[in-house]
Amino acid sequence: MNPERRSPAAEPAADPASGPSGSRAATLHDVALQAGVSLATASRVLNGSERKVAEGFRERVERAAEALGYTPNVSAQATARGRSPVIALLVADIADPYFGQIAAGVARGADEHGLVVTISITERDPDREQRILRALRGQRPQGLILAASRADLASSPGTSPVELEAFERYGGRVVAFGEGQEVGEGRTARSVVLDNGGGAEELGRRMAALGYRTAIGIGAASGVRTSDDRLGGFARGFESGGGRMDRILRGDFRRESGAAAMTEALTEGVEPGTLVFAMSDVVALGAISAIREAGREIGADIAVCGFDDVPASGDVTPALTTVRLPLNEAGYQAFRAIVDDDWIQAALPIEVVVRASTPGLVQGR
Repeated sequence: MNPERRSPAAEPAADPASGPSGSRAATLHDVALQAGVSLATASRVLNGSERKVAEGFRERVERAAEALGYTPNVSAQATARGRSPVIALLVADIADPYFGQIAAGVARGADEHGLVVTISITERDPDREQRILRALRGQRPQGLILAASRADLASSPGTSPVELEAFERYGGRVVAFGEGQEVGEGRTARSVVLDNGGGAEELGRRMAALGYRTAIGIGAASGVRTSDDRLGGFARGFESGGGRMDRILRGDFRRESGAAAMTEALTEGVEPGTLVFAMSDVVALGAISAIREAGREIGADIAVCGFDDVPASGDVTPALTTVRLPLNEAGYQAFRAIVDDDWIQAALPIEVVVRASTPGLVQGR
């Protein structure tokens, strides 16, 4: 007897919970019953089994599923395929537009491939990140993108290579923003690299060419790669043009941190004509608010520049001088690094954008 001719009616069905209207979601058992196939066959068709199913049976199951509005169980798919149709993106702070633009790029790629993006927030806390990674392993996503700035592994535990190695062992691929993320003994993750140091260095040269000679830097804690690369690059470029980084104030990546650092600088004293370089536009916007609250003027009195070119940087008055990063494209590149076996990163152009927040000084002032 052909097993596909058996009615699945004898197979017990789960007692699904009723919805508010008294209706219930269609189950795999319902689909099998309507298609006239075994429960196992319906599962193979809809839950992604590698085992072949005759085309006629496949079509019947798919028609039944569509008619009943059946939604496949993602966990069952992950078990059958060894991975789920999910890309996991880890960011430090989803409220930061830097990460929002990266997420948009990842989502663009996922949409092209019929995949889903999940976003987890690490708050740059290594312990929190480890917990998230352990939870994600059970969901078996196809790829993991580490978008938050990596701490210097010499001074911080960062992301455990053991966790990432386990993730890859379950069939996932790891991609990190920035180089050097270990995913096991002798192996590193695929990397999407943004030229933070080079972009900041060019900004420093441009600011020196506008006549600025004294600068204050606002960055994150020492050892955070993105911040260190940007502050170091800016200092090199600014000093090559005759400028000097007078002091560096430390905080974090939040707008409030930029405001607090700038308030501290103003309390210590900031001469007219000083340039403030903030490691990100978000931090720069916080510095601008503190300068205004102190009754000082942005531009002619205290100039301010940032990094990233998030949308708000062009909307603030005066508009913020910054370095434009192709963050959406960087997110898309990270997605391609997950799905393309022969992926090679394409060039990500960086551009200095000079706006009214740095109007320039007469040489020698």
